[in-house]
Amino acid sequence: MIDPHAPAQPGCPPSWTGPARLPVRPGTGRFLVLVCVFVCAACGLVYELELVAFASYLMGDSVTQASVVLSVMVFAMGIGSLGAKRLRWHAAAGFGAIETALALIGGCSAMALYAVFAWTGGWGGVWAEGPRCLLVAFSLAIGLLIGAEVPLLMELIQRIRHQDAGGAVADLFAADYVGALVGGLAFPFLLLPVLGQLTGALLTGTVNVVAGGALVLGLFRRDLTRRARWTLLLVGLTVLGVLASAAALADEFERAARHAVYGKDVRVAEQTGVQEVVLAGGTGGKPLDLFLDGRLRVGGRDERRYHEALVHPAMSDGPHARVLILGGGDGLAAREVLRHGGVRRVDVVELDPGLLRLARHDPGLAAANGHAYDDPRVHTTTADALGWLRGAPPARYDVVIADLPDPCITASTKLYSQEFYGLARRVLAPGGRLVVHAGSVTSRPRVFWTVAATLSAAGLAGSPYRVLGHDSGFPAGPDRSAGASGAPHDWGFLLARPGTTPPPLRLANGPLRTLTQADLTADARAAQRTRIGGLPASTLVHPRY
Repeated sequence: MIDPHAPAQPGCPPSWTGPARLPVRPGTGRFLVLVCVFVCAACGLVYELELVAFASYLMGDSVTQASVVLSVMVFAMGIGSLGAKRLRWHAAAGFGAIETALALIGGCSAMALYAVFAWTGGWGGVWAEGPRCLLVAFSLAIGLLIGAEVPLLMELIQRIRHQDAGGAVADLFAADYVGALVGGLAFPFLLLPVLGQLTGALLTGTVNVVAGGALVLGLFRRDLTRRARWTLLLVGLTVLGVLASAAALADEFERAARHAVYGKDVRVAEQTGVQEVVLAGGTGGKPLDLFLDGRLRVGGRDERRYHEALVHPAMSDGPHARVLILGGGDGLAAREVLRHGGVRRVDVVELDPGLLRLARHDPGLAAANGHAYDDPRVHTTTADALGWLRGAPPARYDVVIADLPDPCITASTKLYSQEFYGLARRVLAPGGRLVVHAGSVTSRPRVFWTVAATLSAAGLAGSPYRVLGHDSGFPAGPDRSAGASGAPHDWGFLLARPGTTPPPLRLANGPLRTLTQADLTADARAAQRTRIGGLPASTLVHPRY
């Protein structure tokens, strides 16, 4: 609660008496304070969203990271509001100091988090949770400073013209909430796509320190001693210099950090609007690695092992003239599908148009997928797979291949739900099959068998199998901070068809580069040994992953 008329602490007499001596009329002064409230609220929400976005990108599982950031920040805001009571009698100087500190900490938070993740994220040991600890520290510090703003701004607005507490709170919170709306919309639609996370945070810090400094040194300068004015001015200019220097070095810093994370062979790093796409290698005889939002989606050493295991068992036991690939925008699953005779049409439904463009035109990725998108039988659609399936005609496809990210990644959870599999079952023609990438059998067997239970709940009987892979050092699952020790050493798959009888696991297209019938049979037995029964299905309203 805001208590603007609480008595001063003993020994802390006010530094002013009577109304503030302003260089403008009181009405103009109140308007300027409310403008500052608006700007500070917008900056504060940008800091919150930037921490949530960066935490989700660097550490994974957006629901968990958002919950941690927001709950810690709201708690800290309450503590900051209480702590600001001690500054009320020096409200102008206190507000100036708080805005300067908030601009420095909030503006540099993204760069600091990225630096710690890039250069120390693989240390392990005591520092294994270092990025998370720093995230909580930034959330706590920024929340404390944001929470201290409102009581001090309340004091300043009352200094201009005394008003009943209810009216002052209404004016202040109206400006605060409108500013939060603007900041919340500016972050995803302007700052993030145009400037990126690093420069966007630095620009927000710049706006923050300029707005706070202008209010205090312009409007309330007579409440400050000469020494306080010069101190705030010099410190503010120093913070502006730090933020400007960091912005000038942001591109070079990002390149260096990206090399620290992905290695020296990075050729393409693009924020597509859906995700960050990074391509490393793929030319000059180097294996191609494809990273989506920091997770290894295609590893050069294991790419064929994964895609042959995903595609060929589904294509080998029945008709396969019409094939639907959900995800798989890299074109690698389409390449394997086209190796089978009798394929007349392949539809690829991919959410990210930027990935489709790279798969067509990037020399490394296009070579890896065998220029699959140049084949007239391959047709692409940019859409969300779940939404697209809702409008797809029934009984259209002989084979549906769900080449999707790990089920534990929050954005993918709906694509492993009972509703999703029910829609996929609807588009299967008689004798059709669905194959699903279901995460690692070895490191997360409960997740894998939850996918199996969900398929069963949707009326599909599944045959489980897995294929072994190398430890890349990059986790494919939700937790990016797991490092090499958390990376799965296998991929799990489920080949399913409508009914209660699971389909057989066969290879009918001759010898493959990485997979034989004996391997497939052994991998199916290995997956069966991890079976966990009695698991509930995952649904849209009750995800189980």
